[in-house]
Amino acid sequence: MVPPTLTPQPSPRKTGTQTAAKKKAKPPCVKTFGECPDEKCGSQFDPNLNKLKNITLKDGDATVRTLAWMKKLDDPENFSQGDTREELEKLGEGEKITVVAFLLLAKAELGGESCNCGFKTASETDNHLVLVAKATVDKFPAGTTAKANTAALHSREPESETAEFTPRVRLDHPNFTRETMQPLINETTQKALLVRVTGQLLFDSEHFIKNHLIRVNNWEIHPVLKMEFCETGNKCKASSDAAGNLSMICD
Repeated sequence: MVPPTLTPQPSPRKTGTQTAAKKKAKPPCVKTFGECPDEKCGSQFDPNLNKLKNITLKDGDATVRTLAWMKKLDDPENFSQGDTREELEKLGEGEKITVVAFLLLAKAELGGESCNCGFKTASETDNHLVLVAKATVDKFPAGTTAKANTAALHSREPESETAEFTPRVRLDHPNFTRETMQPLINETTQKALLVRVTGQLLFDSEHFIKNHLIRVNNWEIHPVLKMEFCETGNKCKASSDAAGNLSMICD
């Protein structure tokens, strides 16, 4: 089944003046993706945020958390664009966590984000992962048609948290793509794949200040450093690797 997508609304016809006034898309800030500095195109928003988004590993064991825990994390009270991130660290940013959740959608982000130096190809951009709890899946069940599944997604997404596959991590984990994950989601009867996600807890201050997304808050698992999915329906648990549990690693 084709993955559910939002149906775009028809755009009004553009006049010649509107077309001429349309801004040209910004080119990447460097010539090749390999030339991106640690802070990426940080001057477009926040170099400190971009450095965190683009880590490729994190030492130490992960702490098992839940989506309910993520949803209750506080927003900063005194943070402004470009600030150092001590306040966010006190709230939990930088912690390595593992969360079991249902993955609803793996979505390409081809908009030329500053954290990826403005590049727009699939290999050089993030994939946005929509995660929800079982209660959300049960409350808004999937249907038998593409239209019904799209409606279920629209109802589920406001109760979601976000994880992100990033191009830097993808160099070592080539299967960290929507092309790997979305077919697995589509094969499930509930259009929701049980996964175990390990990565860095990050507060996306750019979406907090502007470009707000449909989700509970702006705390993310970003980047994802390990992704596993449950091949036994809904029987997998956060802390167990026993037979019949999470049995495949997408790496």
